[in-house]
Parts: sequence; structure tokens; C-alpha cells
Amino acid sequence: MRDDDIRKRFGSRLRQLRTERGWSQEAFADLAGLHRTYIGHVERGEQNISLQNIERIAATLGVSLAELFAPFTDEPNGPASPP
Repeated sequence: MRDDDIRKRFGSRLRQLRTERGWSQEAFADLAGLHRTYIGHVERGEQNISLQNIERIAATLGVSLAELFAPFTDEPNGPASPP
């Protein structure tokens, strides 16, 4: 697995939740108190985001951290197959 895979998956989830709310990157960034280009970098998986900004993003979206990470598995490559 590539190192940036988790960043790309997180960025896709962020984009999904943002667009469901009808917000542009710029509008969302303003609401979150972050820079528009930073949000773009996060959504493209180019930015390794801090825990503080993850919490800020979840609060702005009105979701829990668990909901923000809901599509992710505990395993880096998905659940292990039974032996």
C-alpha cells in the first residue's frame, strides 16, 4: 500500500461530506477557519492533516469523528480474510 492512500481516502470522504452540504471549497474553508488551498490539498490527499484540523473539520461538517472516519477499516488494507 502506498503511504498516501489514507490521505486520499480521507480527502475523498471530506469532499463527499462537503459536497453533500452544497459547500464550495472556499465556503467550507471560511466556515472552518482554514485556507481554501489547504482544503484542496487535503481533498486531493496531498496534505498530511493534523488531528486538530481533523477535529475542526468534523465540527464544521457537524459530524462526529467516528462519522467522519466511518468508511475506514481498522486494517490498513481492509479486513483480514479468515484463515
